[in-house]
Amino acid sequence: MDYYTLGNTGLKVSRLALGTMTFGNDWGWGADESASRAIFDTYVEAGGNFFDTADLYTNGNSERMLGQFIKDRGMRDRAVIATKFSYNAEPGNPNAGGNGRKNIMRAVDGSLERLGTDYIDLYILHTWDRLTPAEEVMRTMDDLVRSGKVRHVGLSDIPAWYAAEAQSIARFRGYEPISALQLEYSLLERNIENEFVDFGTRHGAGIMVWSPLGSGLLSGKYKPSQGSTPQGEGRLATTAGSGNPAFEKFTERNFAIVAELERVADEIGRSMAQVAVNWVVNRPGVASVMVGATKVRQLEDNLGALDFELPTALRDRLDALSAPVSSFPYNFFGPELQGMLTGGATVGDKPDSYLPNRVVEGSGAGVEETEGNT
Repeated sequence: MDYYTLGNTGLKVSRLALGTMTFGNDWGWGADESASRAIFDTYVEAGGNFFDTADLYTNGNSERMLGQFIKDRGMRDRAVIATKFSYNAEPGNPNAGGNGRKNIMRAVDGSLERLGTDYIDLYILHTWDRLTPAEEVMRTMDDLVRSGKVRHVGLSDIPAWYAAEAQSIARFRGYEPISALQLEYSLLERNIENEFVDFGTRHGAGIMVWSPLGSGLLSGKYKPSQGSTPQGEGRLATTAGSGNPAFEKFTERNFAIVAELERVADEIGRSMAQVAVNWVVNRPGVASVMVGATKVRQLEDNLGALDFELPTALRDRLDALSAPVSSFPYNFFGPELQGMLTGGATVGDKPDSYLPNRVVEGSGAGVEETEGNT
């Protein structure tokens, strides 16, 4: 396993993070404690050190299991734990959710207790509540860092302008800056390329990818060549019609992408899941990609995504078919109109060699540590 520093921090995280939303079968499609422990052990033995959970996941059981597994292996100092707040678990109590100071202070103590630890390595706002000012969020997060309960902070599922405002406030006020953006990214969902990738690389926030397999649609369960249809068991079938946009994946466009992914995977003798994760993990701005599983064999397959390089021609095929539709104002930023701004002269970004990188070879077990977001 290779490790990257997360954003503009010294925190070193494995390129594949273990998503633990599947720890606990409270929601009807997860793994029981025994299976979850086996998944955890497999990930750790492969060199993984980055674990993602949330207070919402499986009614708090995800945090409890993860904390117990880490304690049982005696690896708290080695483990990098990310958890999240925002969602309300107390119907009728409007202050038991959202991004206000009252809820953040309540939520962090609950997560610390369930995880069985006295600090959280990365504390993340789970979803924008459309109400709380960024100033309140960043001041509260900074207080948690200063108190020692939290080491670094991040944002998930927010508009880009809000992330920019929050980071600007942190810099102006001297608060703890945003080190990570946790965002959905896959061959099926590429809209973060419009603004978030540039924001992350320019403003020191590494992107943590969630759902690189499109909630399972890219996992290999659905193979157009075999007449697979969006029916049967699994998370997508279980959550159909739930109103959660993360699970609304059964579209004609998406199945065309799945069909091309199957062809590419067959050409290089790799699983569809490995190709899909490999594609994401090598995109600009990506610090770590979260992989989750309900079975050990699924995780083992995902871990193989780092073992090969996807040929350029095949990558180009996937890029072309999955490219998001350009919309205003982003359609003004392509090479044609940009050429009108420069009078037709070629003006590109500085090459990678313009800024020096620090590469440390041989740390850990043959690990390469690369400075920055990527």
